[in-house]
Amino acid sequence: MDRYLELVERTLDEVLPRGRPERFSEAMRYAVGTGGKRLRPVICLASAEAAGGKAEDARYPAAAIELLHNYTLVHDDLPAMDNDIERRGKPSVWAKFGEANAILAGDALQALAFRTAARAPRNVAEIVAVLGEKGVGVVQGQVEDIGSDKDVPYVYEHKTADLFVAAAAMGGYAAGADAGTIETLKEFALNLGLAFQYEDDLLDGDYTYSKEETERLARETTRRAVEALARLKGDTSFLRELANKLVGRRV
Repeated sequence: MDRYLELVERTLDEVLPRGRPERFSEAMRYAVGTGGKRLRPVICLASAEAAGGKAEDARYPAAAIELLHNYTLVHDDLPAMDNDIERRGKPSVWAKFGEANAILAGDALQALAFRTAARAPRNVAEIVAVLGEKGVGVVQGQVEDIGSDKDVPYVYEHKTADLFVAAAAMGGYAAGADAGTIETLKEFALNLGLAFQYEDDLLDGDYTYSKEETERLARETTRRAVEALARLKGDTSFLRELANKLVGRRV
């Protein structure tokens, strides 16, 4: 885990802007640097290895998925959306830098994500395409989530799992994986993302389904994720361990 995190942090520091406008650059770096598990970029790096490649080849796609993820969080926290004044125990970007700066910082994080993804060593078109596809999916999930009559499975698949799928596929593409491997990585990541959401529901005590059904769904999607990994030719040990750790986690 540590080697993945070091690579992610080094790459994010490289691509994030410095200098003028200083408050704007500060807001972008604050948005990305205020903590978080870095789960999606780590999945991207580990997926490159699971596909038989090197984590280093996926470092720009990994940074890109984290930039896109944080753009969604900056915008989700805005008064027009969730109106959250805190994120990860600190003031949200809009609460610290103002609403206008938060909107602009989020916009720039999204653009920077695609610029960063385009620095991948191979399969750039495919990497950018899946980032765009799942980036739109996250927004579609959010739109459904704020509706009065939301489709919960749709929300979970898109608002939560889509970026897991993008992360895994981007890692596979960066490693030069074939189409079958990419589809297996997507299957793994979809189930991992759903398991992550079910565990979040259990942690929050805010159940869409009953507690017992949510626990069952968490176990079932975790099992499916782990089973998909068995079809990959590279080192899947980290992804397998990660999937199993999500079940019953405390944070």
